[in-house]
Amino acid sequence: MFLGQLALIVAAVFSGAALYINLVEQPARMQLDDGPLLTEWKLAYKRGTALQAPLAVIGFVLGLVTWWRTGHAGWAIGGLLMLANWPVTFLAIMPTNRKLMATEPRNAGPETRSMVGRWGALHAARTSLGFAAVLVFLWASIS
Repeated sequence: MFLGQLALIVAAVFSGAALYINLVEQPARMQLDDGPLLTEWKLAYKRGTALQAPLAVIGFVLGLVTWWRTGHAGWAIGGLLMLANWPVTFLAIMPTNRKLMATEPRNAGPETRSMVGRWGALHAARTSLGFAAVLVFLWASIS
């Protein structure tokens, strides 16, 4: 059960970081002018990816191992919710990411601002998946 508790902790850290991005970082960057907004987004995106991508994989692995050891489906479901962040990112968010990364800050304008705003809305799906995993892992840990 120790690995299950680690899965829960990893999912909570992932979710907290994702929520911080949606509630604090994204609204703050949207207050910047277009060029600085894009510059900040690019820097934060690289750091955020380095933090959240491994957490999603670690949460998935810990959930699956705990499911294998306990047989409780909640651990597998929570792990799959953590892993679901990868296809959501690659299929839904990555096209926007690529356009933003290809834009030079000096060329940023209203379309860039709109894309960053859309990115924030798409990122909320990742936040939701993280919190869903937390709830499922919590359910598995108490049942």
